[in-house]
Amino acid sequence: MRRIVLITAIMMLITVVASACGAKNADSVVKELDKVQNKLESYQAKGTMTLNTSQQPLEYKVEVWYQKDHYYRIALTNAKKDITQIVLRNDDGVFVLTPRLNKVFRFQSDWPDNQGQVYLYQTLLSSIVLDQSRQFATENDSYVFDVMANYQNGSLARQKIWLNKEDFAPRKVEVSDTNASVMVKVTFDEFNFDPKFDKNAFDTQANLNASGTPSTSDQAGSTDKANNTDNANGTDQQGKTSSTEPSKDNAAANGAEDQQGDTSSTGDKGVTEEQGEDQADDAMTQPLDFLELDPAYLPAGVAFKDSQEITFGGYPGIMQRYQGTYNFTIIQTQPKDVAVSYTPGYMLDLGFTMGSISDGEEQQTLTWTYEGIEYRLTSADLPESEMVLIAQSMDEGGK
Repeated sequence: MRRIVLITAIMMLITVVASACGAKNADSVVKELDKVQNKLESYQAKGTMTLNTSQQPLEYKVEVWYQKDHYYRIALTNAKKDITQIVLRNDDGVFVLTPRLNKVFRFQSDWPDNQGQVYLYQTLLSSIVLDQSRQFATENDSYVFDVMANYQNGSLARQKIWLNKEDFAPRKVEVSDTNASVMVKVTFDEFNFDPKFDKNAFDTQANLNASGTPSTSDQAGSTDKANNTDNANGTDQQGKTSSTEPSKDNAAANGAEDQQGDTSSTGDKGVTEEQGEDQADDAMTQPLDFLELDPAYLPAGVAFKDSQEITFGGYPGIMQRYQGTYNFTIIQTQPKDVAVSYTPGYMLDLGFTMGSISDGEEQQTLTWTYEGIEYRLTSADLPESEMVLIAQSMDEGGK
């Protein structure tokens, strides 16, 4: 009997030791993640992103394509409104496309190298590898990392990242603010390593074709060669036009910014008397054919002042003014279709699309386009983080 008990105890000890030896700790997993990141050639991901930064959660479908070294295609779709915008990086630059409206906006940017994105696998891996104070746990068939959130929005402090134990594919990400409230959540429904993309997958014009969206292909093609061929066929011509000859919209917008910097201010730093008078003279020349939206979020101490119909850049629009703790204006217009519009400034991730920030001597303007409407939020004292919250809240409805 003693022999049976002794043998049983030894077997149990061997089982425990074997299990312990087989379990991975944080350091061993991080080393493997570093190898995965260095060997990453391509991937395709699909999922759902939820933004809790406004009064009502905003949900978007996300699809990410990546091809080494710097080719990206991110499709963000508002399922309720059936609106898709595509963020594209290829040899010609960085573009934001609205295929249904045939609109393209070009940025001079090294995005996403200079800013992380919660739906990009590289960003998640870098966050884990670089954070020496990372927290590690296991949860069923996932490794869970709690690390610092290194995003443009300074209010985002921490993030939890769930990775599949077998191949380290992402499963879920939750980004929290300083109060530990989850502000952004991404759930990955699909993730495929090393897919082969169609030769036009990252081509600007091909992605504008609403009836023939590029897709992955079983036949491996050279992305570099594909993009060089597309450039010869005219994509590069568009890039030159956009960078050397800004569209009428942007020329007019730059003029308006110069007016806003004039010393004849009304006291509302977001708008000047000269701008208001000039735009009021042109108001009512054309009727508005879009729904005016109000921000669902306003910073504490800020209230609506007034609004008026204007003509901005040759198009009918609406100008709203807000005052209080911060003073700012929001201009909404619906420009006609353009092949490529050059957008000055640097890119800013709004979650549902990309915007651009342009700095003037006295004022800062955040510009973004959604559902065919161009929005311009201008202020001399509004923090960038507040600009993002206001912009995100504009997607919640109209008057």
